[in-house]
Amino acid sequence: MSQQGAALQNYNNELVKCIEELCDKRNALHRQIIEEEEEKDKLQNDLRLLTDRLAKLNENLSKKIAARNEFDKTIAETEAAYSKIIETSQVLLNTVKRESNDLREKVKSPDAIGQAKKVHSSHKIGK
Repeated sequence: MSQQGAALQNYNNELVKCIEELCDKRNALHRQIIEEEEEKDKLQNDLRLLTDRLAKLNENLSKKIAARNEFDKTIAETEAAYSKIIETSQVLLNTVKRESNDLREKVKSPDAIGQAKKVHSSHKIGK
């Protein structure tokens, strides 16, 4: 029976040793789980912060793009109006030059001087 007792004791020692090894492996795994859960929590927090930051950035970009579009619209309208002013100024300048030349030609001709005197004196008479 002592041989059976020794075998039983041997089995018992091996069983205890296996249980201790399993507990060690379980504890090591538990530490890894805790570390990874902490990393996961940190990443989730970072993700939340980055998501908030991205949302604010998108909102700011949207406002700035809208403002830029308004600038583009105002610039285009101003340039179009300025072009019209330039065109109108050119037409006015050409008209003034033509009228000025016509008046010079009329003043140079002898009939024009007589006509101008008649018109001038008829205005005086009418008054």
